[in-house]
Amino acid sequence: MIHVAEVKAPGGPEVLELAERPDPVPAHGEIVVRVRAANINPTDLASRAGFSFGEPIKVPFVLGWDYAGIVQSVGEGVSEFKVGDRVVGMIPWYINRGAQGAYAEAVAVKSEWTVALPESLDFAIACTLPLNALTAKQALALLKPSPASDILITGASGAVGGFAVQMAVQAGHRVTAVAGRDDEAWVRNLGAKAVLPRSTDYRSIGHFKFAFDAVPVGDPVLEAVGEGGVVVTTRPTPTADPKRNIQQSLVLISLDRTGLREIVALAAAGKLQSRVERRYPLIAAADAHRDYERGGHKGKLILEP
Repeated sequence: MIHVAEVKAPGGPEVLELAERPDPVPAHGEIVVRVRAANINPTDLASRAGFSFGEPIKVPFVLGWDYAGIVQSVGEGVSEFKVGDRVVGMIPWYINRGAQGAYAEAVAVKSEWTVALPESLDFAIACTLPLNALTAKQALALLKPSPASDILITGASGAVGGFAVQMAVQAGHRVTAVAGRDDEAWVRNLGAKAVLPRSTDYRSIGHFKFAFDAVPVGDPVLEAVGEGGVVVTTRPTPTADPKRNIQQSLVLISLDRTGLREIVALAAAGKLQSRVERRYPLIAAADAHRDYERGGHKGKLILEP
């Protein structure tokens, strides 16, 4: 038997309870990963509270998109992994809706969700990469900035925004970032040309052609986007005045194994930074969610089953 942090009914952090489940067995094309680190994301808190993002989620369910760990067993049809391999990956939770989740001591996942993890990367740092860095990468792809553009990025001290800053700078763009209080140094270290506080009046910072609203802030960001500009957000936001001809897009994470391999390689080479503030045992998953909801964190909160 293994332990999981299970949600038996939607609610506050207290609904996260330790439960026992049978040891996972890999089906064809699957591997079982002994989870060494699982990332806590805002979407986990929303799902726990009852937001279903579509059809209702059948209870009980296990949360968790991002996992890093060691291959425990290998199913038929899998040739690229063997027992003992270090791996990192992402469960497409919006598809399986809690049938599998990373808040567990072990989880059966499709091998196509998983990539090899270099020895140089800590499990906790590695598990911050899949959902957050892939979202940033796919958001910038939607933004389609012209070469050497000025880009506005909100939420730059958060995981998605922080990765987006680094990727944009490495692609040759000039980034103006909006960051949390007392986190300006971190964001500047990521390469941002200018770092603005959250209290910024967006009407006062000029007009950008490209903006990635990672928070998202919503309406105020539109004040900083010029006519014919492009805005990408992580959640639906109000529509701009049609007369301004602003193109608005929503980034919805999709599986991208090639992209994840590239991200992991960059992180292993020290070219993509992430940070972890606190680590919790699986039994303290509810405490981790309570801490997350308090906010003000400078780094990710991680479960270590």
